[in-house]
Amino acid sequence: MSHTPRKRFGQNFLRDTTVVSRIVQSLAIKSGDRIVEIGPGEGALTSVLLQAGARVDAIEIDRDLAVLLGRRFQGSDTFRLHLSDVLKFDFRSLASDVPLRVVGNLPYNISTPLMFHLFEQAGLFGEMLFMLQREVVDRLCANAGEEGYGRLSIMARYYSRAERLFDVGPECFYPPPRVHSSVVRLVPHEVKPVDVNVSELNRVVAGAFMQRRKTLRNALRHLADEAVLVAAGIDPSARAETLSLEDYARLASLIQASGVDSGDDRRSVSAGAPFDFGN
Repeated sequence: MSHTPRKRFGQNFLRDTTVVSRIVQSLAIKSGDRIVEIGPGEGALTSVLLQAGARVDAIEIDRDLAVLLGRRFQGSDTFRLHLSDVLKFDFRSLASDVPLRVVGNLPYNISTPLMFHLFEQAGLFGEMLFMLQREVVDRLCANAGEEGYGRLSIMARYYSRAERLFDVGPECFYPPPRVHSSVVRLVPHEVKPVDVNVSELNRVVAGAFMQRRKTLRNALRHLADEAVLVAAGIDPSARAETLSLEDYARLASLIQASGVDSGDDRRSVSAGAPFDFGN
């Protein structure tokens, strides 16, 4: 195969066979397992997944790569390619009686918004195993008060259990990225850890971290006054990164019960708004 990596698609192809083997071993594939691969690239991981007996649905946005992959796996009755932007892909089209297992070396330039897209469909997945920029995995796994803790950390914890598996150096890719990578496993909860309206939770968490250097008294003044914060057991002078998922769930439920009209604020923290998803 011959393909020039394209920067606009964030293409850094995994070439290290040892890393590929570790990823497949982490999946513990059984013959006939259904795997959804995001961004198959040159097919290095795809090939080993198929050899392990998996049935693979691969989602690729690059038309040239799609042609190459079609040629490489031509005749395989266990490989199916979907030419699509994964940020717009409806995973319900692949749903069956068995939860989907998703794997991929995710493009770093879309990794965080992609995680939120996947969270919205988390009920379809039994397991997600991804290669991501190490700093993104830090955020996924961070606890309250730790460096990197933010909106991604909290919403990841609401939807799933995150486990860092191992780190991967730049030399394992072509071209080598300027960052280190990590492999993370996300297992969606069968029962959510908190009972809360998720839209309200997301609205409150996003509002708090949009101005994370401010106290919650100021960052959330468009949603709640000090009395609501105190009623939720939260210090109004605290900052966003000090609150746990449980704290935010309790606060979100109180704000929803208070009937605060979000007005323009709801639009300001929606997925399509100019928001720093890294928070």
